[in-house]
Amino acid sequence: MAVVTTRKDPGRPAAAGAPGRGATPGRTGPGHGAPPGRGRIAATAPYLLLLPALAATMVLLGWPLVKNGMLSFQNLNMRQLIQHLTEWNGVNNYREALTSEDFWRVTVRSVVFTAVNVVLIMVLGTLVGLLLARLGTKMRLLLSTGLVLAWAMPVIAATTVFQWLFASRFGVVNWVLDKLGWHSMADYNWTDSQFSTFFVITVLIVWQSIPFVAINLYAATTTIPKELYEAAALDGADAWRRFTSVTLPFLKPFLLATVFLEVIWVFKSFPQVFAINEGGPDRLTETLPVYAFIEGVGNQHYGMGAAISLLTILILLALTSYYLRIVLRQEEDEL
Repeated sequence: MAVVTTRKDPGRPAAAGAPGRGATPGRTGPGHGAPPGRGRIAATAPYLLLLPALAATMVLLGWPLVKNGMLSFQNLNMRQLIQHLTEWNGVNNYREALTSEDFWRVTVRSVVFTAVNVVLIMVLGTLVGLLLARLGTKMRLLLSTGLVLAWAMPVIAATTVFQWLFASRFGVVNWVLDKLGWHSMADYNWTDSQFSTFFVITVLIVWQSIPFVAINLYAATTTIPKELYEAAALDGADAWRRFTSVTLPFLKPFLLATVFLEVIWVFKSFPQVFAINEGGPDRLTETLPVYAFIEGVGNQHYGMGAAISLLTILILLALTSYYLRIVLRQEEDEL
């Protein structure tokens, strides 16, 4: 039997892939010697970190939504509640709500109320945010502190303050208007008519929402390169031209996302509307959340209230679906 031997040239480097002196066989690069299980753990670590938040969301939001959906298919009033009876009535609650003129009247009112508030919030919030960007350090700090304090005030506390301000006998607003010459406003009842009640609620909601828009918009303006403003000034662009050609394109994604959030927040606002006048006078200022509460808890028809609340969610999804598609499409274009 012949034995074949090869002579290794000491001056020639080892071939690529062949183990040389001091090299470990089977290892071709860093990290290849790590156990396979460690790579899988690293890949699943982000999902494991999300599990507590997902579990909390399912418990706090998912389960109540499921229970509310089951309740919407039941005929549940005080008798069934006391006797622990479960009377399934199918889609009767939904059919009764969708064929009711009151439901559609409240729906239209809620959509108009949301549109007016969102427009005012975005216009005033944008102006305040641009003002923050142009103020000096001290004035910016003072204004930002006031905005944060207004934003941090609890909803019920802010509503109580506005009830005091617009009180008919001892309210500050009536006193100021009387001193300015409108003596007929001395004892004016702001919650006596639909328009004046909505005016108070709108002022309250806009006042609570402006800080969010203004502070976030000011933060967005700090990301705009100053060189763009300098170039626009050299081209002879005035202030309005610089805003439309430089500021607005950078702020457009923020404005779209903020409008989306404000539509959701205003449409589902319940404490402000209910605490001011409980949907009065004569149920003329009810929005869909207040309408669901009064029909469900107030009239003790809990199945109907659950059905109206789920229809409110569907209407809100319908209102925001098209807008959300625009936002997502813009994000894809930017990528």
